[in-house]
Amino acid sequence: MPRPLSQHLTSLALAVFLLSSFALHAQDAAPDDSKKEATAARLAGEQPVRTKHAMVVSIHHLATDAGVEILKEGGNAVDAAVATGFALAVVHPAAGNLGGGGFMLVHFAEHGSASGKDTFIDYRERAPQGATTDMYLDAQGNVIPDASITGYKAIGVPGSVAGMVYAEKKYGALTLAKVMAPAIRLASEGFVLTDEEANELHDTTLTMFPESQRIFQRDGDFYKAGDRFKQPELGATLRTIAGNPDDFYRGSIAKKLVADIHKGGGLITAEDLARYSVKEREPLTGGYKGYTIVSAPPPSSGGIALIETLNILDGYNLARWKDRTPDEMHLIVEAFRRAYMDRTDYLGDPDYVKIPIDQLADPKYAAAWRTSIVDDQATPSKDLKRPARFLPPPPTMSDVRHESTQTTHFSVMDADGNAVSVTTTLNNSFGSAVTAEGLGFLLNDEMDDFASKQGVPNMFGLIQGPANAIAPGKRPLSSMTPTIVLKDGKVRFVLGSPGGGRIITTVANIFLSVADEGLNIQQAVDAPRFHHQYLPDVLSMEPGFSDSTVEGLRAMGYQLKIGGHWSDGECIAVDPESGELEGGQDHRHHFGKAAGY
Repeated sequence: MPRPLSQHLTSLALAVFLLSSFALHAQDAAPDDSKKEATAARLAGEQPVRTKHAMVVSIHHLATDAGVEILKEGGNAVDAAVATGFALAVVHPAAGNLGGGGFMLVHFAEHGSASGKDTFIDYRERAPQGATTDMYLDAQGNVIPDASITGYKAIGVPGSVAGMVYAEKKYGALTLAKVMAPAIRLASEGFVLTDEEANELHDTTLTMFPESQRIFQRDGDFYKAGDRFKQPELGATLRTIAGNPDDFYRGSIAKKLVADIHKGGGLITAEDLARYSVKEREPLTGGYKGYTIVSAPPPSSGGIALIETLNILDGYNLARWKDRTPDEMHLIVEAFRRAYMDRTDYLGDPDYVKIPIDQLADPKYAAAWRTSIVDDQATPSKDLKRPARFLPPPPTMSDVRHESTQTTHFSVMDADGNAVSVTTTLNNSFGSAVTAEGLGFLLNDEMDDFASKQGVPNMFGLIQGPANAIAPGKRPLSSMTPTIVLKDGKVRFVLGSPGGGRIITTVANIFLSVADEGLNIQQAVDAPRFHHQYLPDVLSMEPGFSDSTVEGLRAMGYQLKIGGHWSDGECIAVDPESGELEGGQDHRHHFGKAAGY
């Protein structure tokens, strides 16, 4: 069976809410009053980690330490981000990766080497050349269960190594070998597992593949808290990359990887690896109440959906209501609903489909959407009608051009004011669960982010349109939303999160809580989240909301699903008065860290 989204989280109790970890199909039940009061009290007293000069925030303390180590040794924000990314591939195998892909958003401060520049480095996975539109359908045209999620045929051509190497060579101040040294050390010498980390390695799908079971589960002798986890094969792979990164795509690593995938029945060839290329793209920008929003362009849907959401909300004064009250949440949810409708119909790989970005981001279009929002009543998704005369018709299958295709987030700022927001992924927790034989790293199941069949939801419940159909070499649509928010030209927030289709709403939840409601970044990261994605027409809510909020939303006509927790915000805020950096490390996990100097 497909692994639920909950496996991106831990199996332990969440410290902030003292409730069980997220279960996608949790029952519609709210926590009792004493727990809700405890939640409010904790949030009220929470304070972010503060540093004066530079900061890294990630889901794992050792990865954060790797980034801070590089900052202290003269590296800039890109150097620290690359060091953190490679370290996460060692210490957080559920999502940190060499066998996946990701996005890196970079802001260079005005006095930096690339003055005032914002850039977006796209190292998303690609579909193999042998991929076909109907490759996951049976003879009757039905989706084959798990085919795009688990095993060798779920694997897209990985981009993480190419992307991090590209960023380091073009924008880093140090050498690749220097910034990879902490990751190599962690793989070779090992690190001590907490109970939470050891439990993550009990993933049952890893047991299906001998190499994964051998490395991550000691052939059934499962790791326990206090055990040292060494990964010699991964260490050797990292040393090879540090010495000759091209080896991953055209050398000995590539040969071993292709041979193993072929043996398992996968599609990736030597040509697929050799043809992989990083795309440097122009970020999307938008505005919200005096802030400049810099975010991810396609093939991420995150930036445009976030900007469209904020454009709709820019016409309201959310601050007139308290944070997470029914009236405030209603407006935000209705903005989510409309942005996700457009995501479904229009978003895909911009190298394959024409996307009406300017029209989607037009404030006049948002204003037209706003007129359809009723103040105290939910709009059923089935009744939603897109404003006329702003957008072309949604693409059909004939418009999709074909050629002869678990996530984690971290944020970095350096002493010069440069900022990096990175979201990287294997897609599902531990990806396809396949570990490359002799190489020590897990491979993605990113092919599930394509539309296996029009109108059929993927593992995150997202309905995919024709613009995201499978095609050879295509990059699948993503919800990753690395975001940097500026005020008067200077960084104010560095934001992002994992969480599949819930990433966009998580970033919006965090941003709106700090921008409109005055929460500090730690409070905003830990506050209970809410999510709506157009279809299914359900408002998902974490525990921790008051009875009055729950009942108020029900009275407006929302179908609620309350239970569990999702996503993992690892964010930075900058105090506009002192310039001090404030780190919000998500307490939904217990092994993350915000640190700096």
